[in-house]
Amino acid sequence: MILLIRSFAFNLVFYAALILWLIALIPTLLLPASVMWAMIRAFSKTTRFLLRVIAGIRVEVRHPERLPPRGVLVASKHQSMFETLCLIDYFDDPAFILKRELMWIPVFGWLAAKGRSIPVDRGRGRDALRAMAERARKEAAVGRQIVIYPEGTRRAPGAEPAYKTGIMLLYRILGVPIVPMALNAGLFWPRRTFRRYPGTIVVEFLQPIPEALAPDEVFQRMQREIETASDRLLLEAVAATPALPLGPDARARIAALTQAS
Repeated sequence: MILLIRSFAFNLVFYAALILWLIALIPTLLLPASVMWAMIRAFSKTTRFLLRVIAGIRVEVRHPERLPPRGVLVASKHQSMFETLCLIDYFDDPAFILKRELMWIPVFGWLAAKGRSIPVDRGRGRDALRAMAERARKEAAVGRQIVIYPEGTRRAPGAEPAYKTGIMLLYRILGVPIVPMALNAGLFWPRRTFRRYPGTIVVEFLQPIPEALAPDEVFQRMQREIETASDRLLLEAVAATPALPLGPDARARIAALTQAS
């Protein structure tokens, strides 16, 4: 019962704050982009504060020093809404790659356009990838951090990975390092439910993968390092929070890891 009350309270406050923040951000559309980003970073910090005081979820970010301030491709594990909203203040000048449909959402889409996010029209196939790469090349050329979720959509903790090869086109064209990012956010802020489970979300920036390596080698290495680190964070979370409810994918993955060890 306490979990349901805390989850309901967090969602109520979070979505109310989100609506108010979006309204407050509308005037920034007429101001320099730096003003908009400053307010968005404040919202990111505020959301982590609400997670801690209402939902009992702490956030630990490991090795932020591994994230170069300019000219980098960040490849993030994607399990939750958390990593799209609550880590923005860790980036200096991010350009997020997102599906085109999100640009149609009133206010959010306007702000994304103001922040020069990079939309992808999934229905256009290779043409969409080429358009995405060209936009990303222009943003990286001025030193922006290009942020992408290589699996394309949220996946449950422990689920079989489904990385898309489009990131390798970016790697080849941009000529910048990749910083893989692992996390366990989906255990505490799961997709498709309003429940928020107390514990510690851990986000870890991994060692950068240098530019100018063979794309196939980099793709395998990126996936291996993100998945290995995310598995480690999964086991760490379960050990620290034994009562944490687990989905079937997480249970199956833990069983496989335990058997392998």
